[in-house]
Amino acid sequence: MNYYNIGKIVNTQGIKGEVRVTSITDFPKKRFKVGNVVYAFLNNGDKEKLIIDSARKHKNFILLHFEGKPTINDVEYLKPSSLKISEDQQDAKDLKPGEYFYHQIMGLDVIDINDEYIGKIKDIMSLGPNDVWVVERKDKEDLLLPKIDQVIKKVDLENSNIIVEVPGGLDDEN
Repeated sequence: MNYYNIGKIVNTQGIKGEVRVTSITDFPKKRFKVGNVVYAFLNNGDKEKLIIDSARKHKNFILLHFEGKPTINDVEYLKPSSLKISEDQQDAKDLKPGEYFYHQIMGLDVIDINDEYIGKIKDIMSLGPNDVWVVERKDKEDLLLPKIDQVIKKVDLENSNIIVEVPGGLDDEN
């Protein structure tokens, strides 16, 4: 079973068993809803299934409380840990046309419009108005491609590749 990051437990909040979570999902209202199951991946390698019984926004964090964890002592061991959901908890209906889950993009081959291989997607950065896809290239620095229609021409999940048009000046190697 594959698991996908939705957030990180960074600290506890108060004494009643709440934890502070930094969200790394595009669907925080859906992912951190009361009744949802999440998995905490602890630094020691353990995985723990948790059921959310309350969730609220506080400053730049989401505060979560889990079933069966009434005090700070019951959640202290969870920090820091990654919060993830299982593969079967994702729903393609959440995506609009032209949107993808990060795990669908990671590792895809990047090919320019002249059918030249550029590299593989190794990371995705969320930097404001659009994501930036980081392309790892052999014997060259990483190429940063903004996820805009003028650059990303086609995402072909079936053939595991992305067709791009790299504008002049974006790649110092050209």
